[in-house]
Amino acid sequence: MERVNSISVVLPAKNEAHNITRVLRRLKHLLPHAEIIVVNDGSTDNTAKLAAKAGAKVISHPYSQGNGASIKTGARNAGGDILVFMDADGQHDPEDIPALLAKLDAGYDMAVGARHVRTHASWLRRFANAFYNKLASVMTGYRIEDLTSGFRAVKADKFRRFLYLLPNGFSYPTTSTMAFFRSGFPVAYVPIHAGKREGRSHIKLLRDGIRFFVIIMKIGALFSPMRLFLPLSFLVFMTGASYYAYTYSTSGRFTNMSAVLFLASLFIFLIGILSEQVSSLHYRHAEKD
Repeated sequence: MERVNSISVVLPAKNEAHNITRVLRRLKHLLPHAEIIVVNDGSTDNTAKLAAKAGAKVISHPYSQGNGASIKTGARNAGGDILVFMDADGQHDPEDIPALLAKLDAGYDMAVGARHVRTHASWLRRFANAFYNKLASVMTGYRIEDLTSGFRAVKADKFRRFLYLLPNGFSYPTTSTMAFFRSGFPVAYVPIHAGKREGRSHIKLLRDGIRFFVIIMKIGALFSPMRLFLPLSFLVFMTGASYYAYTYSTSGRFTNMSAVLFLASLFIFLIGILSEQVSSLHYRHAEKD
């Protein structure tokens, strides 16, 4: 059956002259009618020239602004009803795009390519991604199979509602995934085998790992505050109760520290309730057409 929705493929690219022509040729062959946008993020090589020669629409940043900024630029300038985001370094196989699009046809608003665990080069990256997936699953209440995968297809109108939330760095997949889940937009995962990157990765494990952790907590607190504040309040309360039980059994008194912990637990709980009310504004924003 002929697809009704138009498709725009967005590829953030920074110094990808070695890979861009090959990737674009495969995309042109697979999706001859799709709009293909290459966002040249301040490359110092001839990435932009090669992309234009291969037939892509090229939008160039005057300087490097980050992967997330490139995604936002591509989303703002894309004309398609469906946006496909993928890397320009050859890791993502264009042959997997139909499987992602099939999930959107089935009623999902976002389809994410979930990389096989062996795709990650080192055991440290595998452990880090497993940890982030688990933490994000707890914060959203949904099972997240690959939090950091940038290979995804989304409905453009839904994705653009969250552009204001997306950071300029490499954690746009984290933010967009959690925002979709917490706003009630269905997300599907499609198993993929990502290829080996040619050239250097722009992601630093420690630096960007800390950023991923902070963003998970921020987005979790933004869209589901009580999943963060309620367990924290309970932990502080139990610490105060345990300390009170200890001081009462050893010296028969109620200490100032126990009082401070009980009050802190109450304040954290009240902040969680207030944050829950504030977060409703974001749900209202997500419901706008």
